This record gives sequence, structure tokens and C-alpha cells, in this order.
Amino acid sequence: MKKHIPNTLTSLNLFSGSIATVMAFQGEYTWVVVWVIIAALFDFSDGFAARLLKAYSPIGKELDSLADMVSFGLAPSIAAFRFLSDNTIRISQNPIIVEYLPYIAFLLAIFSALRLAKFNVDERQSESFIGLNTPANAMFWVSFCYGLAYKVPMITPSLIYTFLVAIVVFSLLMVSEIPMFSLKIKNIKFKGNEYRYFLAAFIIVATITIGVLGIAAGILLYITLSIFQQTGMLKK
Repeated sequence: MKKHIPNTLTSLNLFSGSIATVMAFQGEYTWVVVWVIIAALFDFSDGFAARLLKAYSPIGKELDSLADMVSFGLAPSIAAFRFLSDNTIRISQNPIIVEYLPYIAFLLAIFSALRLAKFNVDERQSESFIGLNTPANAMFWVSFCYGLAYKVPMITPSLIYTFLVAIVVFSLLMVSEIPMFSLKIKNIKFKGNEYRYFLAAFIIVATITIGVLGIAAGILLYITLSIFQQTGMLKK
């Protein structure tokens, strides 16, 4: 019986991601954020349960990637697509651009799939990540879309262009060779988890201060810390 627990949790991740996808189509960004966070919790718990119960399986590994593709690849892509569909008119009156430019958002889905496939065959990523992981990418986009939709008083053309550039940058980050530290805490000791605790504290304070956009700010900090660590600007 216990061998089915991790796969059940993974299936709940997929279920949560499916709901997030529906909410994204409807432009309900608040619920997109909620359900992606729930999916992330199930994503964390299935791996924890597998280690605790020693219930590893090839099916579980494949199911995990399929669930992540929906929760952290498709859902944020559709949130970005919906945002662009509602706002591309601000940068062009050309009906072709207005109609088709939003589809650039699905680069996030494509590169999420590439990222997940790469992760499954890359033996270097057992303790840390090579490139931006899909849950972090998803959390950035759903919180960013939420913030732009509900907290920014005016969507300017410069914001739309920034949004489009960010899609390309984050897509490339997912398949980049930039080492990024794992967000999973294996023990509660401060030593060895300095970056993780600092990042968690920042996200909490930022979320209290500026709301859901604090999550997006936290992901930007995570990327920055990882790059600085890699270049030697921060001590390991």
C-alpha cells in the first residue's frame, strides 16, 4: 500500500496543475497562484514520501515529470498567454500581431519540457540544479501575471516589451548550464542552508510588504544568488 503513496501525491500535483490551467484560461490569476503553490507542495511531498518510505519506481519518476509539465510548464504558459491576449493591443493595432503575438508565451511550455527531459537524463543534478528549475520558473510567472493584472495601475507598452523579453530570457535560463542551488532543505541546520534561509526570509518579508509579487521578486533573487555564487562573487 505504501508504495502507492508517492504516486498518489504526484497525481494530486497533476490535479492541482490542471485546475491552475483552467483558472489561467479564465484569467483568474489569484487562483492560478493558489493552485500552482498547492501543486508545488505536492511536488515536494511526493519526493519526500518516496525517500521516507523507500518507495522509488521508474513509473513514479516518469509520472513526476508529466505532472510537472502541466503544473509548472503549461499552467504558467497559459497565464502568460492570457495576459498577453488581454494587453497586446497596447503595443500594436495590427490585428495579426494582436492575434498571434501572445502565442510566444508557449515558449515557456516548450522549454519547460526540454528542461524536464534534460533533468531526467542529466546525472549532474542530484544535489543541485543546472539551469532554472520548472517550479521556480512557474512561481515567477504566475505571481508576475497576478501582480501585473491586479497591482500595477497601468499596463504600459514598456511593460509588455519587458514581459516578452522575460519570456525569452526565462526560457533560455531553464536549459542553460548555470548551476543553481537546490531549494530543498535536507536538514534544519543553518550551516549549508544559508542561501535557502536567506531566500525564504526575503520571500516572506517581500510577500508581506508587496503581496504576491514578492514571490516573483524572490525568484529573481534566487537566480541572482545562484549566478553570483557560480561566478565566485559569493562564497560557497
